[in-house]
Amino acid sequence: MTSRPPHHVPVRGSTLRDILAFDDSGRLRLLLAPAGQDVAVRGVVFGDEEGTRSAEACAVLAVGPPVSSAGAVAAVRGAAGRGAAAVVLRETEGVLPAPEVLAAAEESGLAVLARAAWADWTDTAALLRSALSYAGTDRVEGPPEMPDAAAGGLSALAAAIAEYTGGAITIEDTRFRVLAHSATRSEADGVRRSTILGGRVPEWRVAELRRSGILHALWTSRDVIHRPADGDSPERLIIAVRSGPEVLGSIWVAADGRSLFPRAPDALRRAAEVAAPHLISHRLRESAAVRRRDHALRGLLYGRGDARTHAWSLGLSPDAPCAVLAVERADGALPPSAGRTLDVLALQAASYRSTVLVLREPERLLILLPVGSAQDRDVVRLAKELDALAVSLPGGAPVRVGAGSVVSSTLGAAASCEEALLVLRVLRGRGGGAEGEPRWATAAGLGPSLDVLRVLDAARPLWEAGSGPVHDLVRADLSAGGELVRSLAAYLDTSGDVARAAQRLVLHPNTLRYRLRRARERFGVDVDDPDTRLLLMLGVRLTAEN
Repeated sequence: MTSRPPHHVPVRGSTLRDILAFDDSGRLRLLLAPAGQDVAVRGVVFGDEEGTRSAEACAVLAVGPPVSSAGAVAAVRGAAGRGAAAVVLRETEGVLPAPEVLAAAEESGLAVLARAAWADWTDTAALLRSALSYAGTDRVEGPPEMPDAAAGGLSALAAAIAEYTGGAITIEDTRFRVLAHSATRSEADGVRRSTILGGRVPEWRVAELRRSGILHALWTSRDVIHRPADGDSPERLIIAVRSGPEVLGSIWVAADGRSLFPRAPDALRRAAEVAAPHLISHRLRESAAVRRRDHALRGLLYGRGDARTHAWSLGLSPDAPCAVLAVERADGALPPSAGRTLDVLALQAASYRSTVLVLREPERLLILLPVGSAQDRDVVRLAKELDALAVSLPGGAPVRVGAGSVVSSTLGAAASCEEALLVLRVLRGRGGGAEGEPRWATAAGLGPSLDVLRVLDAARPLWEAGSGPVHDLVRADLSAGGELVRSLAAYLDTSGDVARAAQRLVLHPNTLRYRLRRARERFGVDVDDPDTRLLLMLGVRLTAEN
């Protein structure tokens, strides 16, 4: 299952009717409402998390048996016992709800909704959060007309923001595509005109914002960012639109030939709250297309299916040269803050060039970078940029960035992706991310290291199926802590130099000599025999990779 949102989203004044009215995608279907549709719903909680905690007035997402199964009765009773207002069960296409489930809901007074078979739980939770937030917007302090204008959609909201700020407005998604804008005055600057006419912020402008640090501030700040007038560029106010920690898009206010109102920042903060449900709804409408894009991108990067079909479906020319970069956290952990680091890096990578495609996997990013005439310089520049951004984020930590070679055709992206992932493995093995160790590298810069990993991968099945003295030594010692294997690894890595190996292990040389004798006497492993030494080196390297 995909990652889950926070357990609860407290909102005042929302009802089951509000949720159903907000859902224009058909993700939810009301099956039963014993207490009517005006029952209050104040939050969202997953049913299999913190099962003993109160879910008072919440919609419980029951991720277990579908509504067509009598096994869902327990989920209904469990949700009712925790004070829930409604339970959402998974629908099985073409199969009727189980009578026992509806009877249990009727008895407990719990509303039952069915989640469409084609939807997933993450999208459903996002829909509910958006509906609850949208229904609660008129409880938030701010200009009274703005929530009413928001009911007309993003275009009406943009016009309302313009009225309360005195500026010209664009509302954009995270790829800087214009979702809505206010009327443009004759005094509008060239950037605004080209942005609106082109439907997105020009690439040169995004690059400028990235270099100046404005995008860094936008992705990480929760407040209004002020950009003073500069030459022909008028004063601007910017704010990110968020749902919890997730950035959904941004709102830009430009002073079109007149000064912005003194309370414009306050109005913009309020507008960001009002805009969030709309941008969530926009993202939900695009989610099916996003899933298709991710499926095609994953197929292209991992060499699954027809590469030419994937390229065309992604809007890429099969003849375009490209490279793949892979990014992971250097500490290997993935707490929520680490996930947010990767999210910000994904936004930064996507802003590098409009044709960049980013696949967000649970523990890493894969970035498909179409390259121009700069080729390798493009790859190195982006790798350095992501590395620097990661450590500069609030609470940030280093990442490892592996870059595959530039391939002459998009159809060869899988080969570049394989190299990028191998580069990450080399960096990981060398302690990349630790103090003083390099955190990024390109395939071309690692020499034979990638080929060694390929040989190890090919040899692994043979090693795991093998037997004999070397296998006995490695397996027995690893089960006892691996002291002898580590000693042998240092001895082999220093080409049999006992003094250097002992120094690396922080041992007396005689201690290391004793361990080498023990390998010969106990296991019959002679480290002076070339074939034995080769097999031992192979075994040590393979176990170090696990």
